[in-house]
Amino acid sequence: MVTRLLVVALLWWGCVASCLAVTPSELREGDLLFVVNRSGNAITQVTSGLDSLPIDHVAVFHRIGGEDGLPYVIEAVPRRGVTLTPLDSVAGGGEGGSVIACRVANLDAAASVRAALRYVGAPYDHFFVPDAEAIYCSELVQLCYVDEAGEAVFGTIPMSFHDASGRITDYWRQHYAAGTLRP
Repeated sequence: MVTRLLVVALLWWGCVASCLAVTPSELREGDLLFVVNRSGNAITQVTSGLDSLPIDHVAVFHRIGGEDGLPYVIEAVPRRGVTLTPLDSVAGGGEGGSVIACRVANLDAAASVRAALRYVGAPYDHFFVPDAEAIYCSELVQLCYVDEAGEAVFGTIPMSFHDASGRITDYWRQHYAAGTLRP
């Protein structure tokens, strides 16, 4: 169960400028929740997260029923695609894992959430191809967080599947060589 979150300063993403601990009741519509997986996995081996933290997932906070409603997230996950998930089910990945919350400033958060809700039911993109037919977690955020002109707030950073040494990891070689979706 998520009991405390950390709101982190991400100035280059236009987020809150100070760090503070928050409870789930203090989360606001449209806050982004990043899962830090300290145990590591195939995603954290080939991506560099916020301040080099091993982040392997992002979800959009949403209260069903308004400001005092039930806390949920909208997320894209491998087994279920884009779904609404109770906040209590967002796990701090692996041993010593945690969840970091980020609030995007100068953006219509409610519009971003409405956009994310339109993708609920879409399949998960196991091949990480940004095409909106199937969607992975950070693609969901990029598609839904747009400015008043309709431009994406977050730029595209393609997944390279290379580790820090520049080598494509065995996991990703096998994943793409199989040409099938692995649960």
